[in-house]
Amino acid sequence: MGSIVERALLPWAQRVKTRANLPVRLRWGEAGSSALALGDFVEPRVEILVRDSSALPLLIDPGLDTLGQAYVEGLIDVNGPLSEILAVAHRLAETAEPEKGLLGRIRRRFGHTRESDAEAIQYHYDVSNDFYAQWLGPGMVYSCAYFENGDETLDEAQVKKIDHILTKIRLQPGQRLLDIGCGWGALVLRAAQRFGAQCVGVTLSKNQFELARERVRAAGLEDRIDIRLQDYRDVGDGPFDRITSVGMFEHVGLDNLAAYFGHIRALLKPDGWAMNHGITSTDAMDGETRHGGGRFIDRYVFPRGELPHVSTVLRTLQEGGLEAFDVENLRRHYMRTTELWTEAFEANTERIKPLVDERRWRIWRIYLAGCAWAFDHDEVALYQVLCRPAGQSAQALPWSRGWMYQE
Repeated sequence: MGSIVERALLPWAQRVKTRANLPVRLRWGEAGSSALALGDFVEPRVEILVRDSSALPLLIDPGLDTLGQAYVEGLIDVNGPLSEILAVAHRLAETAEPEKGLLGRIRRRFGHTRESDAEAIQYHYDVSNDFYAQWLGPGMVYSCAYFENGDETLDEAQVKKIDHILTKIRLQPGQRLLDIGCGWGALVLRAAQRFGAQCVGVTLSKNQFELARERVRAAGLEDRIDIRLQDYRDVGDGPFDRITSVGMFEHVGLDNLAAYFGHIRALLKPDGWAMNHGITSTDAMDGETRHGGGRFIDRYVFPRGELPHVSTVLRTLQEGGLEAFDVENLRRHYMRTTELWTEAFEANTERIKPLVDERRWRIWRIYLAGCAWAFDHDEVALYQVLCRPAGQSAQALPWSRGWMYQE
């Protein structure tokens, strides 16, 4: 492999060194005996070991998707701090040839059916509950936390996030709450225990459904919480006083957002409140993240996921018959959340690796670290949108946002 690799990599390495001057050493051959420097340095911050010549096309025209593919498939190994590895990957992607590596933010559409959506959810969430528990923590909350002061632990911030949502929607004792994409049940458990609500939680993940029901039984709340393995489009026993959707609408699809919000409107009482909490694109044209990051996520992590810009969210929400009352950007909060997930994932590597194969471990390792980078660098955002049925009298609207932040 040595001579093939050397002939292919020499001109590319020189181009990278000229354009980016990276603190990276590239190795190949037996025990990494051959090496090239991608910059001027005394000691490299990152080392890339080429394990197979099939990695060469993925390296020479690098995007986040091709670099991620090479790592996930075991064609390369990468050593160094995760933050440095992600920084290097982005710099490499920026050196790609413009007509190939810098296609900008591609706007893609996927067909969505009940079957394909269920398959996508199960692919992502049904890895194993033990796997998620290693880095989500005991609360098993897989969505952006809320750091009121910035110094909270992850578990504290996740409880604050749930309370922030339930306070925003003005949840009252005895009210019916529907949680679309209820995960492992953390929000409905809190809503029943602290706020006294009657709750329905729906999920398409079998693993989430089973564990959420176990947690409801353990809490003695079976008379107040109904967990269902059900598509939100099949929920027909409204109306509900309150509806929440947390980290779910990313799976709906751009072409289906108006219908999604329309179904929420149909299930909501005329004086009800709904909250949509979800990841959004920062590209005004609903494009995916730059340099192939979106393609990597679609291939390995979230099949058929589509992120709208917040302007698209507000437009389709109105088309669905809802009026946005409050919009809050929690991008910094999701950056911190994914940083803490990444730290936990790295710290618990020895417990995580036996739960999944090497490929899956590599996918999640690079995905979580990549998410922290993306939220930090304004590639993606997270918005909470509080809304009510459109067409209501202004007399029923609150004068201020004060109640959202009161103890």
